[in-house]
Amino acid sequence: MSLFDHKASELHEFLFKKELAVSELVDESYKAISRIDDKVKSFLTLDEENARAQAKALDETRDNQNGILFGLPIGLKDNIVTKGLRTTSGSKILENFNPIYDATVVQKLRAAQTVTVGKLNMDEFAMGSSNENSAYQATRNPWNLDYVPGGSSGASAASVAAGEVLFSLGSDTGGSIRQPAAYCGVVGLKPTYGRVSRFGLIAFASSLDQIGPITRTVEDNAYLLEAISGLDEMDSTSANVDVPRFVDSLTGDIKGLRIAVPKEYLGEGVGEEARNSVLEALKVLEKLGATWEEVSLPHSKYALATYYLLSSSEASANLSRFDGVRYGYRAENVESLIEMYKQTRAQGFGDEVKRRIMLGTFSLSSGYYDAYYKKAQKVRTLIKKDFEDVFEKYDVIVGPTTPTPAFKIGEKTSDPLTMYANDILTIPVNLAGVPGISVPCGFANGLPLGLQIIGKHFDESTVYRVAHAYEQATDYHKRKPQL
Repeated sequence: MSLFDHKASELHEFLFKKELAVSELVDESYKAISRIDDKVKSFLTLDEENARAQAKALDETRDNQNGILFGLPIGLKDNIVTKGLRTTSGSKILENFNPIYDATVVQKLRAAQTVTVGKLNMDEFAMGSSNENSAYQATRNPWNLDYVPGGSSGASAASVAAGEVLFSLGSDTGGSIRQPAAYCGVVGLKPTYGRVSRFGLIAFASSLDQIGPITRTVEDNAYLLEAISGLDEMDSTSANVDVPRFVDSLTGDIKGLRIAVPKEYLGEGVGEEARNSVLEALKVLEKLGATWEEVSLPHSKYALATYYLLSSSEASANLSRFDGVRYGYRAENVESLIEMYKQTRAQGFGDEVKRRIMLGTFSLSSGYYDAYYKKAQKVRTLIKKDFEDVFEKYDVIVGPTTPTPAFKIGEKTSDPLTMYANDILTIPVNLAGVPGISVPCGFANGLPLGLQIIGKHFDESTVYRVAHAYEQATDYHKRKPQL
């Protein structure tokens, strides 16, 4: 049995009874990485020397005043900047970038005294649903190495599922935490927009991006979210709201809770296995005392087009800073400044990033702005209003996280539109800015399926309460891939 089969609270108890050392936890992580990461390919950069030194120092200072996350190993998605530790965002254009500061979430993790093991692979600049768009390697699904782990936080989910780290951080722009969590059979939460600081997150689409936790259990997820949440003066979109003790909401009691099930989330395009797993999950929630009704989110059908117009437009603006002048990759043997710009971006960006920059630049251009970008913003408002209308009567919204289980590596790389459709159930949550979690709810052909639970703005506590009650009534979260 791996040490990482225990919850954070259990490991915390072992540490302070002196039955376990932080050094042993860190050693467990690096042993697992050395044993299986050549197959799973989760990590891009390891920080072993610093991690072992930190573990030794923590062992010498531990006492019963330390928090629940003290000494626990964590992996970070490679678009979260870390001082002095290479941060590539999965792109060639940042292949040798060593940041000179820490992201706010990294500072908060240091305050909680976690140990950063290394940086995790991702789709380049978080653009992708399969982890195949990384400039460095394709991460694989621990449940079946021929399949994708999802994206863009695929390695964040795969590393937790494979037992390489206890938990990880990812980022979610259109489902990039929840979709890989579903594909890899772990728990992944996208917090309310503004709950967690984005300072130090390399931007893809600033009005959609949000950092969130990926864990083995709902309880661990609640502890990790509490640690990274809070107002940050370095992020103008950070919300000044209280950070509750999310773990206090894990009572198991959901009697009288009202659940909405959008007919659009169980309709055309959703596979039979995903649909049936949700219907079975609803039976479990009914037995626990909740009630559910079918509702409609009528503008959901426009979410995919709206998302790709808005996110690509924001990406076009955000990625204009990567020009070879100040940092990152620079093309050589060029004859002028303009040529250097062109060649740096042509050589440094991958195909998917170029595709989205082109789409975004077109959408923002004179003569097309009103027809595309402005109209997409109006539709986004309608999508948000759909959620607000449903939440007037219901406590949470429930549906599948993804239409199908994971697909094979290489199966959809030649068809971007089909690839984009994998996020069709997660994208509306980002457009509305509400929180959503994916928890394991079944298997299809040996591959995990995810149940998505969506809540009201800044009501992660209710989302966690429902997710935890369901988790405790089932055993899907206890199953592990055999590598």
